[in-house]
Amino acid sequence: MRTGTGWDIHRLISGRPLILAGVPIPSDRGADAHSDGDAAIHALIDALLGAAALGDIGTHFPPGDDAFKDIDSALLLKKTLSLISDYRIINIDITIVLQNIRLAPHISEMRERLAILLDLPVTAVSVKAKTAEKLLGELGTGEAVEAMASVLLQEKTVSLETEGDQWV
Repeated sequence: MRTGTGWDIHRLISGRPLILAGVPIPSDRGADAHSDGDAAIHALIDALLGAAALGDIGTHFPPGDDAFKDIDSALLLKKTLSLISDYRIINIDITIVLQNIRLAPHISEMRERLAILLDLPVTAVSVKAKTAEKLLGELGTGEAVEAMASVLLQEKTVSLETEGDQWV
């Protein structure tokens, strides 16, 4: 078993769509980013790569590379899955911090979208929304979005069995 954590933050600007966990969120501002700026998927990619000890999102998808300009982060996630093909995802947990936009109505859709992208049951996908309680600079004033992710991976070649209450 291997765990990984990831983190991402983007300033929000006018004229960009807001996409989180692969879901368009109604907003007059979106992430200022080289790609589509999906902070939730970016944090998840970092967590997956970290758990597999394969570096970070910037190593595999450099922000200065025109190949990734405005790219759908779901495509980056699919590429990441091919990089971690020796592992099976057990579960993921994502927390999104966003001050002025209610995400609660979109949580189910985000979980379902990620479950489809990851080929997981929706019960293995957790997405939570928080605010910065009007504190913490740009997050608190609603000028940024932040996401944190954690994952649990299992090597596909490892077969764990129990003998009584002992793992063998």
